Amino acid sequence: MKKYLSYSYRNTFLLSILLVWLNTGMAKAQSNQFYNDAYQTIDNMLNDKQQYSFKEAVFSVENAYYQGKLDTEKLNGEIAFLKGFANAIIKSRDLTYKQSDKDKVSKYAAVYSIMCQTLPIAIKDTVIQYKPFNYDFEDVFGHKDITNLFVSKLLATKKGNCNSMPYLYKILAEELGVEANLALAPNHVYIKHQIKSDGWYNTELTSGIFPQDSWLMASGYIHLDAIKNGVFMKALNNKESLALCLFDLAQAYNRNFPDNDGEFVLKTINRALEVYPNFAKALILKAETHKEQFERLMDKQNLSSNNTENIKKVQQDPKAKELMEIMTKEYAHIYDTGYRQMPEEMYLDWLTSLKTEREKYENKKLLNNFTK
Repeated sequence: MKKYLSYSYRNTFLLSILLVWLNTGMAKAQSNQFYNDAYQTIDNMLNDKQQYSFKEAVFSVENAYYQGKLDTEKLNGEIAFLKGFANAIIKSRDLTYKQSDKDKVSKYAAVYSIMCQTLPIAIKDTVIQYKPFNYDFEDVFGHKDITNLFVSKLLATKKGNCNSMPYLYKILAEELGVEANLALAPNHVYIKHQIKSDGWYNTELTSGIFPQDSWLMASGYIHLDAIKNGVFMKALNNKESLALCLFDLAQAYNRNFPDNDGEFVLKTINRALEVYPNFAKALILKAETHKEQFERLMDKQNLSSNNTENIKKVQQDPKAKELMEIMTKEYAHIYDTGYRQMPEEMYLDWLTSLKTEREKYENKKLLNNFTK
């Protein structure tokens, strides 16, 4: 009987360990499922299996990071309110713009006003001042907290950056039934529009200005090859904008699961690059993911990556050798596209220069067209 109890206790203990292992695996699979769902949503849009919605793509990424806890109903309500506000602005004023695409331009102007201008709002016998969204200079790259890049954070605080502000602008424009093209500069996202009076023009939401292309070139980090190859200053179409969402998804996944094996990140980034082949941030993340996989192989062999001889030694492993060859080609390709890394401190100085040198870079004709 004593032997039976010992045997029974052993089986119970092993079963408990097995159940803990299974539950842990299921929990991990469940946590990743939000990312799988977000990926599938965006992929379906890219394959025209689901109606395109930049808003839904953006919120699916943010919901994945929050593991299903994002209040999308509340966010959609806030977007609906801003849409209604934009329509009220359109009805209440008549732009000086006289071209045949005036209806479209009026919608652009209304979204611009919501994003960048203080506006009087009459409520019964009282006039209150609507406060626009502001640039937040705290953690502008999301290094400390990736949610500082989120549209949901922008809506909650009315403070954002060059990621969340153009994203919200594009969402609102599409809610009004007009297109808005995202465009990239070093460390930066802005808006490009095409209208009959001026052709293509830029909208810079971090400062509320319509800058000329000369401001973008003034950064010193936009190589002519980068423009030619569509790395920078290209008006992205809707599917290329979804590629940006896929990058955001991969980046968020890395924050949620810093010790991941790179499989989901590479799958997501490769899909983004199918749509937008010279998307520099995606190319860099792909190379860095392969670099992390290479370093893990070194760690398994207890080899320091700081030693050149160790790097040569680990390449006796066929997988390590393959990764090194892949990385070398990837980093060379990034350089060949014309991409140049802009130091973060210089980026902030460059961004500030748009306000301090506003007279030099602003498209004043466009500003006048966007007034009553």
